[in-house]
Amino acid sequence: MKITEVTIRHLQMDLKAPFTTSFGTFTTRDFLLLEAKDEQGTVGFGESVAFHSPWYNEETLKTNWHMLEDYLIPLILNKEINHPDEVNTLFEPIRKNNMAKSTIEGAIWDIYAQQTNQSLAQALGGTKKQIEVGISIGIQNSLEELVELVEGYVAEGYKRIKVKIKPGWDVDVMRTLREKFPNVAIMADANSAYRLEDVALLQQLDAFNLTMVEQPLASDDIIDHATLQKQMTTPICLDESIHSLEDARKAVELGATKIINIKIGRVGGLTEAKKIHDYCAQQGIPVWCGGMLESGVGRAHNIALTTLSNFILPGDTASSNRYWEKDIIEPEVVAQDGYIEVPQTPGIGYKVNMATVESYTVDKKTYK
Repeated sequence: MKITEVTIRHLQMDLKAPFTTSFGTFTTRDFLLLEAKDEQGTVGFGESVAFHSPWYNEETLKTNWHMLEDYLIPLILNKEINHPDEVNTLFEPIRKNNMAKSTIEGAIWDIYAQQTNQSLAQALGGTKKQIEVGISIGIQNSLEELVELVEGYVAEGYKRIKVKIKPGWDVDVMRTLREKFPNVAIMADANSAYRLEDVALLQQLDAFNLTMVEQPLASDDIIDHATLQKQMTTPICLDESIHSLEDARKAVELGATKIINIKIGRVGGLTEAKKIHDYCAQQGIPVWCGGMLESGVGRAHNIALTTLSNFILPGDTASSNRYWEKDIIEPEVVAQDGYIEVPQTPGIGYKVNMATVESYTVDKKTYK
């Protein structure tokens, strides 16, 4: 294929309810939607998961646009690409900026799947017809509100409940949830809110039979997590620390993690995500697909990735209506009894509603 035209759009979508983590509260989601077109007129979509500000990592919506416009799109336009895996090689001269790279690589995977008459899941080597999904719940105003939310999601059939924690909103929260829901799979996500000096506090979480505690320590750390894991029975899951296959290898060899959360944007795209998945499968390390408050396009890519065999833990890919009054895809993503049916049509399997996209668009630019 040859990519002959790329359009970047800045979209802004209001969340149905505020979403609070240890690093901030979100009421709107600003993101980039990238539309790529090849010489045959096939159109593919990718989504940047970078936030408006550098809370999660160093990338932002503006830096992603800059990297795409000034470096990544010029490396792609009118180049012969036989397979999306080649995009990794084309982008080797550009260090890091994984979310920007993933944005355009995802669109190229979408085009490739359509050209080869495969669903994106099939193009990646996935075999599942449906995937198990969990729910991610932000920090609430009270324990009562949290319990009420969890009750609702358990009733809807979600297979795992992930709860954000931070100092002062942790042990009592997990104790209450375990008492109320003794048989539900529950995990705690700290988003790097603790330090190794908090080991005594974190050890208290071992009493609650949690599926995992996600990224308790610094976002760039592996070594301290290895020290902490030796002192906890609850599995540590790494998120922000893993940006590549090499990071995953080092973390596993050091004993810093027993589970890895694979986020497509964080690791630079579907090709690298697949490499991490394959390595973890060989090492007996289960993986799951994390969420970044994606619209339907990013959600579709997550669904496709989760069809790979070692995604054995439910991910964060909940129904579209969990977050949005109206998503940008048709049909919207729907979870029923904790499962999402994997689309079988070529490409991402969902139609992007361009009228809805335009209604959310703040800015756009086309490159040829």
